Amino acid sequence: MAEISIQELLGEEEAGLDLELLAGEAGLGKKVSVPRIQKPGLALAGYTTNLHPDRIQVLGSTELTYLAQLPLDKARLNLEQLCALDMSCMIITKGQNPPELLIQEAALRGIPLLRTHHQSSVFISLITKFLEERLLPSTIVHGVLVDVLGVGVLLTGKSGIGKSECALDLILRGHRLVADDVVRVRSKLPAVLFGEGMDLLHHHMEIRGLGIINIKHLFGVAAIRERKKIDLVIELVQWQDGQEYDRLGLEEETTSLLGMELPLQRVPVRPGRNITTLVEVAARNRLLKEMGYHSAREFQDRLEQRMAETARLHSHTIIGDNLE
Repeated sequence: MAEISIQELLGEEEAGLDLELLAGEAGLGKKVSVPRIQKPGLALAGYTTNLHPDRIQVLGSTELTYLAQLPLDKARLNLEQLCALDMSCMIITKGQNPPELLIQEAALRGIPLLRTHHQSSVFISLITKFLEERLLPSTIVHGVLVDVLGVGVLLTGKSGIGKSECALDLILRGHRLVADDVVRVRSKLPAVLFGEGMDLLHHHMEIRGLGIINIKHLFGVAAIRERKKIDLVIELVQWQDGQEYDRLGLEEETTSLLGMELPLQRVPVRPGRNITTLVEVAARNRLLKEMGYHSAREFQDRLEQRMAETARLHSHTIIGDNLE
């Protein structure tokens, strides 16, 4: 199950959460594993039955105003009951100052108490979108992901088969690199897989004989992408004499990744074959298929139609000969 720690959440900058720590530093190692949040309105009144401690608790103006109008003893009792549930995190919105009792309880129980300047509705939208993206299932794939004419092509195959060299040639033709060697694949609803590079290897490629090169520095920002939807998997395999390979393209294979099926094409590799051209044509053909045009099936239909016409003419000839 995917998780994210409160420490990671606090250090997140790209999502625009704008979080700061107020108390509960000892609990920064706590994990969040569900993308939904909760507003603990009734819990502040003492009713904690339906509170979910594993969710991030968001406190806005309504919650803080309610706490401020409670008698001191009642407010302390309710906060003690709430914080005793060992919640993963509490976040104050609109840049408000929490009551001292809440800060004390959060520090005592080791519950991270954070604050953001966003309004509650805006922050809930931001945090939900961020958590949905980070907590969806993910996996690591050995391969190269490139954007070829808008088609996300994942090149796979044994080490040394030529995946990186093929991707480099594609970049020279104007296509874009997403990730080399290690591709992090994340699922995204509805039934979509996205690939991206690892932080350490981002924009870098390993080319045997050249070493590590930086594609962004060599070819500019137009030669890279941060992430891309995976549309096609091409497996590079070593050519073997006597092995039967698909010559018509009528049977479409698929491969399973994170429980989703992706189109798969196996391309045999041997000296003299221009693999880069084959990959580029496969991407173009994929675009045609998505538009409803299937070259192999069209050829099969035309062939069957021609065979039927030939058989009909042949039968007419035989009948005519018999009549004579």
